[in-house]
Amino acid sequence: MKGRWKQRLIVGALSGSALLIVQAPQINTYVTAMKQEAMTATAKHDLLMQEIKDKAKKYEVAPKNAMIDSVWKTVPGYNGLKVDVKASYDVMKKKGVFDEKKLIFKQIPPNVHMSQLKAEPIYRAHPDKPVISLLINVAWGNEYLPGMLTTLKKHQVKATFFLEGRWTKNNPELAKMIAEAGHEIGNHSYTHPNMETLSSNLSQKELEETNKVIKAVTGKDCTLFAPPSGAFRQETVAIADKLGMDTILWSVDTIDWQKPSPSILTQRVLSKLHNGAFILMHPTEPTAKSLDILITSIKKRQLEITTVSDALEEERIIR
Repeated sequence: MKGRWKQRLIVGALSGSALLIVQAPQINTYVTAMKQEAMTATAKHDLLMQEIKDKAKKYEVAPKNAMIDSVWKTVPGYNGLKVDVKASYDVMKKKGVFDEKKLIFKQIPPNVHMSQLKAEPIYRAHPDKPVISLLINVAWGNEYLPGMLTTLKKHQVKATFFLEGRWTKNNPELAKMIAEAGHEIGNHSYTHPNMETLSSNLSQKELEETNKVIKAVTGKDCTLFAPPSGAFRQETVAIADKLGMDTILWSVDTIDWQKPSPSILTQRVLSKLHNGAFILMHPTEPTAKSLDILITSIKKRQLEITTVSDALEEERIIR
């Protein structure tokens, strides 16, 4: 009995060995194929990584330094773009094919920032930035403000309201309504004087008193100042800067105080629209009536509508 069991074991072992000998070429072929496939995949991925590196320069944009322009005065900086090769590779490696739509970018800040420049007025955001800002100077026009706020809310647009200090004191509920709607609040002087001829002491008092009443009524600190009627001198800008405020002017004017028809006002703005535009307006009937179509038309031109502070940020808009 033991002899027969031993014979079976020997026969089984010999059969298994024979089977392995027969299958060995097939196994070797499979292993070789797997190795070649792995090597091919590695080579393909290496080529993809190299392709991303080689093409990266084509898609990169140099940052733009903040500067003082002879016409536009303060021009804010604008971030550049650099391809993140590893991150881009990670999203492309599954298919192993270069796809420019899957490139991942890092923003590169400029070397010179607006904060490093001497104080000068600001008329617009960077000309490469596809944004515009609505500057709404408020010293009157109470009857049109609720409607304008409703239109802004409808389009989910935030504007920058420059409030006169005296108006804010006399109309605290309207001032609160503007602030609570999430709009940016700026300083528009206290009594709407001609800041170009006002003495230094009185100029500083106008700005300080306005900041105080706006803070008391809305809880907001002002970092922006819009001189009434756009009248100022260099000392005015310096005083605002000392109080922590940038002096803001405009590059597109609705001239709504002349009470043009809504169609004329809209055409006036759209014909002069540009990247980084600061659009000046007031709470007037023509502005209130044209605001809806104006916002719609601006958005159709692929321009984002944002506050002045956001427009001045260096962050690049990537589309």
